Amino acid sequence: MSELSQLGDQVRVCQRCDLAKGRTQAVPGDGPDNAEIMMIGEGPGFHEDRQGKPFVGAAGQLLDELLKDIDLSREKIFITNVVKCRPPQNRDPQPDEIEACKPYLDRQIELIKPKIIITISRFAMARWFPDKKIGEIHGKPKKFGDLVVLPMYHPAAALHQGSLKPVLKEDFGKIPQILKDMASIQEEKEQKKPDSPQQLSMF
Repeated sequence: MSELSQLGDQVRVCQRCDLAKGRTQAVPGDGPDNAEIMMIGEGPGFHEDRQGKPFVGAAGQLLDELLKDIDLSREKIFITNVVKCRPPQNRDPQPDEIEACKPYLDRQIELIKPKIIITISRFAMARWFPDKKIGEIHGKPKKFGDLVVLPMYHPAAALHQGSLKPVLKEDFGKIPQILKDMASIQEEKEQKKPDSPQQLSMF
């Protein structure tokens, strides 16, 4: 069993905060151990809490549609949330709940080593952009070391406000180019690596 799977098992029995008392199931996250893209939302909703999987409701269907438009399937992405248990009535997660779940999210990022993290909640966004508003920075990728963080609106926002759907489509459309650019940078880095030491010719 991979470390990521073991971590998921720990999340499912976690009692670190009061959200554990009201959950049906914890939702550790879903996707491959070596995903290039990781998506971080806020917390599980009603359907996710029932099924133990992220993004299984209407927002999940829209997400699948957005990914299909850029020739990506959900199976290639790791999707998780800032908190792994559903807050009552889908209220905002409390700071202590986010803090209790933080070690799980930290470890997931560490194990998966994604190239791109897409934040689709203000709580996920605040980790990298603490003082920004989504309206100002959506669709604008920013590099943090070897990682690119791309803030976006949550697909659910586009279901409530139709005008956001084309905005989301446009922002998702940037993902293939970001991956391509990152691959080029990596290639350049590898080409610049010094070859095995050679003896200098004597003049």
